[in-house]
Amino acid sequence: MPRGSPAFAKLVDAPVLLAGDIDRGGVFAQLYGTVELLEADERARIRGLIINKFRGDVEILRPGLAMLEEKTQLPVLGVIPYLKVDIEDEDSLSTRLEAGRAVKPLDAAILRLPHISNFTDFMPLEQHPLLGVRYVQSPRQLGTPDVPGTKNTIDDLLWLRQCGLEAAVLKLAAQGTPVLGVCGGYQMLGHTLADPDGEESGTPCTLRGLALLPTDTVFNAEKQLRQTHATAEAIPFAGAKLTGYEIHAGRTTVQGSPFCILADGTPEGCVQANVFGTYLHGLFDTGELTEKLTAFLCKKKGISPADAPLLSMEQYRQQQFDL
Repeated sequence: MPRGSPAFAKLVDAPVLLAGDIDRGGVFAQLYGTVELLEADERARIRGLIINKFRGDVEILRPGLAMLEEKTQLPVLGVIPYLKVDIEDEDSLSTRLEAGRAVKPLDAAILRLPHISNFTDFMPLEQHPLLGVRYVQSPRQLGTPDVPGTKNTIDDLLWLRQCGLEAAVLKLAAQGTPVLGVCGGYQMLGHTLADPDGEESGTPCTLRGLALLPTDTVFNAEKQLRQTHATAEAIPFAGAKLTGYEIHAGRTTVQGSPFCILADGTPEGCVQANVFGTYLHGLFDTGELTEKLTAFLCKKKGISPADAPLLSMEQYRQQQFDL
């Protein structure tokens, strides 16, 4: 029952199950304390308690469960075992962002910006046997990856500049390292980001971007929302079938070549030399772009790509749900 749920449950006159996370410790105190702190009408809505993420033999919990039922006068309806299931996480809470890179031949670094969102775009890369994916917050962590990615907008662009990552990305790009920007990251790779009405930043402003792409973005109140299919146009990804969605504020004018062509024939994104930008979230989900990227990086490093075909993200996601 997340914060705000008691009021919502009352509004819709719904019964409630109260779940506690035993993996974080102190689950009995969590559940008992929450029940005691609720107002009487809120407490009356609770139909039972659930203990989540338990590792081990449930029999050792029996005395604690009996005590919890006695103190709360509520039944413990179940103990859910901890399963290692790889599904998309809530952005700011994901342990994926803290994990170190697996030792693999190729190194992909994702810039972990303060307002990171939709980072699950990069989950399909983690499934590839040759790609190690890591999330970085400083030039020291960035190092010299085979490909860095970047996401988000005005406040994060200022952070990128202040912490030294802008200079590090510019240096890598000048050395020929592929750089990919998705959504806000795509906007940051352009020449200018203009927010004349303060829609994005709260205050009217215009910032220079990294100037790695011949694009300019103007933010406005209208949000672009659509699902789409596309075909990659940029070498070395040409021909890869993509499926995904757009969810962004701002319109970007492009002077260069497109990253992909949408199903309706509209050019989308931008490419200049080894720098790529697109608004398309989920671009790696079909697996085709992942394979093209891996083959390109393998060729640059003089190693052989994996022979085994990669599952599409939809197949992998369904496999994980089935667990």
